[in-house]
Amino acid sequence: MIHSLASLSLATVQLDTGNTAWMITATALVLFMTLPGLALFYGGLVQSKNVLSVLMHCFTIACLMSLLWVVCGYSLALTEGSKWIGGTSQFFLGELTEESMKDDFPESVWVIFQMTFAIITPALIVGAFVERMKFVPMMIFCVLWLLIVYVPVCYWVWGGGWLSDGPDSTKVIDFAGGIVVHATAGAAALVLAKMLGPRKGFPDKLKPPHSPGMVMIGAAMLWVGWFGFNAGSAAAANNDAGMAMLVTHISAATASLTWMFIEWKKTGKPGLVGIVTGMVAGLATITPASGSVGPQGALLIGFVAGVVCYFACGVVRHTLKIDDSLDVFAVHGVGGILGTLMVSYLGNSLGGQGINAETPVAQLTIQVTGIVAAVILSIVATVAIVKILQLTCKGIRVPEDEEINGLDQSHHGEKGYSL
Repeated sequence: MIHSLASLSLATVQLDTGNTAWMITATALVLFMTLPGLALFYGGLVQSKNVLSVLMHCFTIACLMSLLWVVCGYSLALTEGSKWIGGTSQFFLGELTEESMKDDFPESVWVIFQMTFAIITPALIVGAFVERMKFVPMMIFCVLWLLIVYVPVCYWVWGGGWLSDGPDSTKVIDFAGGIVVHATAGAAALVLAKMLGPRKGFPDKLKPPHSPGMVMIGAAMLWVGWFGFNAGSAAAANNDAGMAMLVTHISAATASLTWMFIEWKKTGKPGLVGIVTGMVAGLATITPASGSVGPQGALLIGFVAGVVCYFACGVVRHTLKIDDSLDVFAVHGVGGILGTLMVSYLGNSLGGQGINAETPVAQLTIQVTGIVAAVILSIVATVAIVKILQLTCKGIRVPEDEEINGLDQSHHGEKGYSL
């Protein structure tokens, strides 16, 4: 993703209406991923008595993260600062005007495009604690997590921080969020699920998703929105955006079929929830590599994503015995990390724009460094935030009777529905 630049005057930079139109479109597509895409995808996977709770979580997070991005998030993540965090010049977007430019399109568009990334990242974590986390602690967790984890990592990778500063040979490759979005959210999801404890009946007596149809509708929206997520990260309507869109689609289709055939072999039937979960795995895995690989690389990434993420779900559930309810870590965390590692080799060997280091091994070292730093920060911060919330909010898990009866009625006073 192109780094944030200081605002420039229209007198020195000519507005490109094509790039502007594309970035506005990409912004709408990325927001569409969360609302309603992710909300419906997650909502269909839970029991019907909790569907409105999931929708409420996603919608509330979208509103909270939007305001937080305006207050300080954008400034700390994407304006000039130290090696570790951005500056304070754009608190409350105080220096943003209608004429402010980011390259050859309005900076206002860049602000909201990046805002949609800040929205979906904590929203992904919702899948780890559905059906059992209190509403107020959820809101506080997301606010603190965005400031302590997402904002610094975003700055390190995209804003000019220590992972993106210096010559190309020292820069981490994360085109659209394998580290910034998926690795951080996946790590937080796993830790939070462990600290929160499993749902009743985990792992063998959980009820199946209440609405596979809703799951598929939400997943289809995610697929469409992901074109804005990855292709929009080129920050221009150019060849990079076109290739990013193509490889995104190829990886998603390949991972979907791979997951479906593995599940078919193991269970005897091809499942709808399975094929769409494979799609999400393929999208998450191609995300960091979408600006560096060609079609052949996307085929391989999609296939590996379908295999690895499928079996990662079983490892988390049955080996680690962690109730990451909607497989956030196995799909997003593992997928994002996998794609971030694979780009070290595939960007150089299977077409695309190549890699930034002199050798794949050198680039792999840089990629691992970025992953480890981001994951450690996310784990430590998540543990600290949860500990604080457990002390100040009288626990973060809902009482047993509310969990049994469902959160729709007990927390929001409304009754869910099935699609």
